[in-house]
Amino acid sequence: MITITQVDQGRKGYFLAQEDTNEAGRMTYTWAGTGKFIIDHTEVNSDFSGRGVGKKMVMQAVLYARENDLKILPLCPFAKSVFDKDTTIHDVLFK
Repeated sequence: MITITQVDQGRKGYFLAQEDTNEAGRMTYTWAGTGKFIIDHTEVNSDFSGRGVGKKMVMQAVLYARENDLKILPLCPFAKSVFDKDTTIHDVLFK
């Protein structure tokens, strides 16, 4: 089972996808003020390709944004494509 954890390092951070001790993917972000963060890169290990790891990380970021009244600016092309396809998450999209 894939688990997603968030690691916040002050101005930057990332969401880490893991299965057991194997890193499945990582999605990095940068804070833009106190109420918004920018998803700038999403990477999935090729061994986990096609398993929805990238989308799981984006959805974890959406959940985090909702729980903390934040907005997301998806500059990463993958994250942007998830937002473009799923209007149910536009409540956290920075416009």
